[in-house]
Amino acid sequence: MLKKILFFTLILSCQFVIGQQAIDTVETSKGKIVFFSNRTWQFLKDKSFDGILNRRIHEIVKRDSLNFKQPWDNEVCYSSLRHNDMSRLKDTIWLCVLEEEHNKFHFPVDGIVTSRYGFRHGRHHSGIDVDLDVGDTVRSLWSGKVRYAKYNDGGFGNLVIVRHYNGLETFYAHFSKILVSPDQDVKAGDVLGLGGNTGRSYGAHLHLEIRFFDASINPEEIIDFTKRECKDENLFIHKGLFRPGAKPTDTIDETEGGAEIAEHIEAPVRQVRQERKKYYKVRSGDTLSEIADRNQTTISKICQLNGIRPTTTIQIGKSIRVH
Repeated sequence: MLKKILFFTLILSCQFVIGQQAIDTVETSKGKIVFFSNRTWQFLKDKSFDGILNRRIHEIVKRDSLNFKQPWDNEVCYSSLRHNDMSRLKDTIWLCVLEEEHNKFHFPVDGIVTSRYGFRHGRHHSGIDVDLDVGDTVRSLWSGKVRYAKYNDGGFGNLVIVRHYNGLETFYAHFSKILVSPDQDVKAGDVLGLGGNTGRSYGAHLHLEIRFFDASINPEEIIDFTKRECKDENLFIHKGLFRPGAKPTDTIDETEGGAEIAEHIEAPVRQVRQERKKYYKVRSGDTLSEIADRNQTTISKICQLNGIRPTTTIQIGKSIRVH
């Protein structure tokens, strides 16, 4: 009898999504899932979530008055509608690809590169294609939150977009089956879907894109597809990265007129490397002495950088500068 009362209470409090009735809600390690009467499911939307996973990058972009948009929209592929003009970037932004708390990376699928970033058949190819068989599992590069997971009629077919804590978004296209839902939290290496050939595709493969505020970056700027690992834990964002068909910074051929481009790209990067700041998020039980040892610095240096004293109480969750 009690089960019937609980069941009818749930039915009365349910919402209608895509014309179907919610019939059950389950709490999991990745969040709450609502099940519908048509045998579909979806993660419950966190109404307090503003779409920002990397507050530091967001504040830098906001501070520079670039007016770039990056809303959290489960229905739109390009959340800014491609209105962000990266040619307006004046400075170089330091981005941690592997952050302190989210420092894992996972290669998406066991396959070889079949098509690279750049111009292809008279049009710009905004990502990299990796060979796979239909049904192969495709995994998330880094930890983050699924923003988009459905069929896209713009050519991607079954598409999953993950927004990451490092400030980037990754696109995984042409799935035969999607295995995640919008608003779902994922970790690096979590399965997103099964490889396929949906959309504008002429053979099973994964089309992978890496984007910063909706602007595509050559994935080989960040990932070594031979070693299947991140090239560097740091990425220096500047307008040179967003030139159509841009080669990775470390592969520009100076014998083909690339010297001037290389200097344009490397000059701000060198400057940022010289002035690079590093921050540490305080955890429970941390002391200044332990933080200094962990980051190869001294207590006095940390105090100097943050305007504090050795006796200052440091708050859990606060980011302090260590370099």
